[in-house]
Amino acid sequence: MGCATCREAVSATLDGESPGVPQRWVDEHLDGCLACRGWAEAAAEVTRRARLVVAQQVPDVTAAVLGRLPAVQVRGRRHWVDAVLRVALLAVGAGQLAVSLPAFAGGSMPAPVHLAHETGAWNLGLAACFLGVAVLPRLAAGALPFLLSFTAVLSWVTLRDLGAGHVHADRAVGHLLLLGGALLVSALALRNRAPRTGPVRGRLQSPGAWWTAVRDRAGAGPAAAGRQWSTAVPPVLRAEAPEERAAA
Repeated sequence: MGCATCREAVSATLDGESPGVPQRWVDEHLDGCLACRGWAEAAAEVTRRARLVVAQQVPDVTAAVLGRLPAVQVRGRRHWVDAVLRVALLAVGAGQLAVSLPAFAGGSMPAPVHLAHETGAWNLGLAACFLGVAVLPRLAAGALPFLLSFTAVLSWVTLRDLGAGHVHADRAVGHLLLLGGALLVSALALRNRAPRTGPVRGRLQSPGAWWTAVRDRAGAGPAAAGRQWSTAVPPVLRAEAPEERAAA
């Protein structure tokens, strides 16, 4: 049995855990190794003194912790504003649904049949998006990437086509439903987002720091790990022993 294994078994025994090896092997090693026997005695002394130390009273930090919590908004006003936004979005969704239905009726659209159906499918999808977010506001954030990108591109091409005379003004006005719905969904997404508390300092590391730590541990090897374990207790003894021995 090596010294590192013996000291690990002694430490586990002092903590009330299984040493992982037969106790007879540990005793035989301690009988023949003066350094490990001294280490075991010192570890036992530190454990005994640590258990006899009286726990110090700590200050009450409840008020300080509660004072750093984010302020809670007034629920009544928040619910009222959310209700107005959802009702408005329901109205926009219903209007968008009404715009999409004539495309499937046939004969009422001047565009080719498939193009009319494709346009109706887009409008129907937008109506379903608006109605779904109005019923379940938590879906607003997930709908924003599609809605904002589609609204921005359609607004740009509509303004350009209006200037070139490629689209009638009455058809361009119909796109205001999309613009209004996108704004309402954005407002609901902002109001229903979860507060960001941020990571605990020191708990998260950058990828570079993490990789450096892993590489250093891998390069150290088992021998270095064993040396680090074997010297874990003596520094504590050297730091505590002078004052405690004088008191004893």
